[in-house]
Amino acid sequence: MGIASTLALANWQLSRGHEKESAAARVASANRDAPIELGGNEVKADDVAWRRVEVRGTFAPHYMVLIDNRIFNGRVGYHVVMPIKIAGSERYALVNRGWIAANATRDALPSVKTPDGVVRITGLAMQPSRRYFELSSNVTEGKVWQNLTVERYRAAVPIAIQPVVIQQESALDDGLIREWPAPDLGIERHYGYALQWLALAVTILVFYVVTHVRKDAR
Repeated sequence: MGIASTLALANWQLSRGHEKESAAARVASANRDAPIELGGNEVKADDVAWRRVEVRGTFAPHYMVLIDNRIFNGRVGYHVVMPIKIAGSERYALVNRGWIAANATRDALPSVKTPDGVVRITGLAMQPSRRYFELSSNVTEGKVWQNLTVERYRAAVPIAIQPVVIQQESALDDGLIREWPAPDLGIERHYGYALQWLALAVTILVFYVVTHVRKDAR
């Protein structure tokens, strides 16, 4: 049972590693492919995740949230997440517009410059992970949130949104910083875990053989 369980876990980690490799290939090809246009019809997250997408519409600053404790060049700040109302539709798409520095006191939130009128935004479609450590139970305090998921945003804001967050790449005259690190998909971590489970399976097998050989020798 121990060997079967550890081999099953190793196989699961290997399959997750292969899935992440496929996602990495999609990221690598994203810059070569034409962006996918997001319209009013809801897309499937898996169809556009890790792909470059494009959306045309108007920002809705009253639904903005600031994701707390984001560091850039050693400075503390926020990621500005704001929905854009898709042109010709009642549906919105969430956009991570970039980083902004925090003020000297947390009581005063930074002022975010938002363009008026219709804009066209291009960026990478992301699925924010639900696996994170919350520093407190107060995870959505007004406009300042510790972390973001689409499900959490849908529960908090009364608008229909696409199931991904666009990591904005297109330039806007808004003073926000959009220097995004390469996505860390954790491929090597999955393969490392698979190796550990395989090693444990071998250890169990060796222990079983050694103990039974000694038992038979008696």
